[in-house]
Amino acid sequence: MAEFGENSGHETEEPDEVNARNDPPELQCEAGDPVMTTARCPGLNHERRKKLVLHIDLNNTILVSDAVTGQGTVSALDNFLSTVTWGKMNKQGQWEWLSDSPSLLPPCDDAVSYYCQFGRTPGFTSGAGRRFRGVLDQHLDLLRWPEGVKGDKDLAVKGEDGRLYHWILPSFFQLFKDLVQEGWDFAVLFRTFGTDLPRVLSAVSRALNEGAHPQFPDLPDLKLSVNMTPGKIRCSKRAIVLSRGQDRVSSRDGERGLYEYFSSVQGLGGFQDHYDWWASNTFSIRGGKPLWVDPFDQNVQHIFIDDNIRQNDEDTIVQPKVFLDPGGAETRTACTSELYDITLVQTDLLRAISDPKYFTQQVKMCQENYDRNLQQGAG
Repeated sequence: MAEFGENSGHETEEPDEVNARNDPPELQCEAGDPVMTTARCPGLNHERRKKLVLHIDLNNTILVSDAVTGQGTVSALDNFLSTVTWGKMNKQGQWEWLSDSPSLLPPCDDAVSYYCQFGRTPGFTSGAGRRFRGVLDQHLDLLRWPEGVKGDKDLAVKGEDGRLYHWILPSFFQLFKDLVQEGWDFAVLFRTFGTDLPRVLSAVSRALNEGAHPQFPDLPDLKLSVNMTPGKIRCSKRAIVLSRGQDRVSSRDGERGLYEYFSSVQGLGGFQDHYDWWASNTFSIRGGKPLWVDPFDQNVQHIFIDDNIRQNDEDTIVQPKVFLDPGGAETRTACTSELYDITLVQTDLLRAISDPKYFTQQVKMCQENYDRNLQQGAG
């Protein structure tokens, strides 16, 4: 893999500031025609394990808080519940609930989430969403910092209710142990629009290098490195530019270079994506966090885990850019539904809190679905 250093000769110009909506690229997907089946992989060795590159969001994925909006653990989880509870307006203009339990997907075609209908609603489970108060309390209890253990300055956080909670979900640290135990070659890249990245890198580094987490004191045995330098990804109509320390890669030199950069990363690191670009593209797939996918690559699989990944391309957060030919430079923007649960995972925050193996299970699901599609394409 190519290394991109100070003298690499890659584009040094920053992308244009975004003042207008980007011209939308054509979405070339059709129902029933999943992108991965386009791959042709003669001689694919399914015994050889691919390298996994995991792109992982922060807020409402591994963190139950949001520094940008000022939400602590309680209010962040309360707000999340409004995004996964469903109803509709009746003929009398009143809200009717269509389900009594949270779910990522709507229970029927005409259902809308409470959040989509009414926006952010402080104290959701104390008012209109009171039927879900038990779900909130149950998961807050699961998030509690271990009783009798002193709170860690980086890994524990005091909620609005005065109680100590995990700042980073334990299921995220369990993922490291499981992947190492199973012998996977992997890297993790945090991908966030927010401002928490430096703090997350510091906290994860302490857990991995110092054994600072009381539930995972043996993490240093995994020998995982952390790149403490936060990177940036900036987008414009002219180019996508990635920068981190002395590294600089631009799509002006071809999108293949960006794919190779991400495929070659080691250990853990992170990038702040371009929120203003997403906003200027009306929070649609056209301005989402870019993810390059090569369905012909037998050696690397990229997986993106984010709570805002949705199968409605006008309301989703990742832009999957799929290469059309082996080793080629041309990509197309694929619909989210093509890659859902293959390389794109919509975080179920409640399961991520309640199930220590949640992230491990999601990665395994993507591995199996990815390989199944490759086999179908090679058949």
